[in-house]
Amino acid sequence: MISRFAKSFVAIVVALLLLSTVTFLHPPSRSYIDPWSGEQSLHSGKAHANPPIHGTDGGVIMSKLGNATAKAELGRATWKLLHTMTLRYPEKPTPDEREALSSYFYLFSRLYPCGECAAEFQMLLKKHPPQTASRLSASLWLCALHNIVNERLHKLEFDCAHLDETYDCGCGDEPVGAKSPTPDPMDLGRDGDEVGMMRGGK
Repeated sequence: MISRFAKSFVAIVVALLLLSTVTFLHPPSRSYIDPWSGEQSLHSGKAHANPPIHGTDGGVIMSKLGNATAKAELGRATWKLLHTMTLRYPEKPTPDEREALSSYFYLFSRLYPCGECAAEFQMLLKKHPPQTASRLSASLWLCALHNIVNERLHKLEFDCAHLDETYDCGCGDEPVGAKSPTPDPMDLGRDGDEVGMMRGGK
């Protein structure tokens, strides 16, 4: 005769075995919650489209920047960044790249650390929306905006034909990840004698 304990134990083991078998035969469906919409959906294995960029519409977030020296330094550094970015922008951008650059300028106009400068930039964007069709259109559009700002500040107009000379980053136009055809002279491992150099050789 089997004791009560043995019967209970066998019943639990059988139930666990049955449950694990069902789990292995029918794995749960993979689902996730979309962080952008909050909706739960099944994993399709396809790449999801880029989510919409929120926050591009709205007012200036930063307050007035009272320090004139900091404002001037920030302005020069910002123009360097923006001009370099448009001069490195693709010649034939994809729709996603075009949207990214446009969104960047609208977000920039809200977050720029100089509040009064950001407000002026927002007004400029309303009159002159970003041109993102190509590298040339983006860089000339930004140069025209820069000249509008220069005029307001009673500075000389910048010759937009010399943008690449003034804002050359020395980056070249190689695609991301491309190897340089010339070896790097600072690469100590190129001649294969790293160990000799470490031991005081050569």
